[in-house]
Amino acid sequence: MATVSDERIEQLLAKKAQLSEAMAAGDLDPQEFVALSKEYAEVEPVAEAAAELKRLRAEKADLDEMLDDPEMKEMAEEELSEINEKLPKAERGLAVLMLPKDSADEKPAMLEVRAGTGGDEAALFAGDLLRMYQRYAELQGWKVELISASASDVGGYKEAVASVKGNGVFAKLKFESGVHRVQRVPATESGGRIHTSAATVAVLPEAEEVDVQIDEKDLRIDVFRASGPGGQSVNTTDSAVRITHIPTGIVVSQQDEKSQHKNKAKAMKVLRTRLYEHERAIADAERSGARKSMVGSGDRSERIRTYNFPQGRVTDHRINLTLHKLDAILEGSGLGELVEALISEDEAQRLAGLEEGE
Repeated sequence: MATVSDERIEQLLAKKAQLSEAMAAGDLDPQEFVALSKEYAEVEPVAEAAAELKRLRAEKADLDEMLDDPEMKEMAEEELSEINEKLPKAERGLAVLMLPKDSADEKPAMLEVRAGTGGDEAALFAGDLLRMYQRYAELQGWKVELISASASDVGGYKEAVASVKGNGVFAKLKFESGVHRVQRVPATESGGRIHTSAATVAVLPEAEEVDVQIDEKDLRIDVFRASGPGGQSVNTTDSAVRITHIPTGIVVSQQDEKSQHKNKAKAMKVLRTRLYEHERAIADAERSGARKSMVGSGDRSERIRTYNFPQGRVTDHRINLTLHKLDAILEGSGLGELVEALISEDEAQRLAGLEEGE
């Protein structure tokens, strides 16, 4: 376990005091005050955890000395037992808070769900996954907006893209990227045989204009007539929009809205997010080992989870966790247990990486 030095604890406490003092100064302009307030909000929980750890260490040192006093020994041993139980938790809690933050963790997310192998059954499963994330988001108090959706003829989706906004969205959903596999008897199967099909999930931090600079000269914008299922025309004007980002080759199409202007705005939102992820992937590759210290690689081709209906279980293959509560997970209420387990494992791996580097 990574141990935080007394010197580092003092630095954290001093930083909080320094920021508090700076904010109390009367000659700050609004912009400076906002910047200081933001920094203070980030430092405060870390400093509070540092203060608690400092208190526990001081108490332990006092109790250790009391062990030499025959009259105080029994009481000291009892209290030491309690302190020794609290200390490792406080040590780990502070170490976790001090881990480098992913700058995208607090961002909203773009959630993309696509049917994979398995035909109609894969599309139905993609629909199940989208509903699971929508219900989970509701329980978190997040807002979900469907950006685009291509429904399949039997229900479910060939693909769907949604924007999820709220507190810490990307931090909680980022480990959902990958291939989700389902094993069940399809409703269309008369023989009762179990089929395996899959859907791919991608979770990208949603980029704002300040995150990605897009030069109009790098874009090719095509407009065309939107069409519905089976080639049936749903629009009599060229309202659908396809945007190609020439330097990267990233292509985004949008045709859900009847207005060309609205379709272009939605397509630009998706393009900005994919470009932001493209830049993050390049930065991750340049930082050696950055991906190794995370749960899974974030690779969309990686099989991450299996939903087995006959046995009512869900297995996450990255952390070898099996939960026999498939219904609750697909209802959204049980997904939190998986999410928290993935976050804890990621923290443990990154803490271990820090210790190896010491």
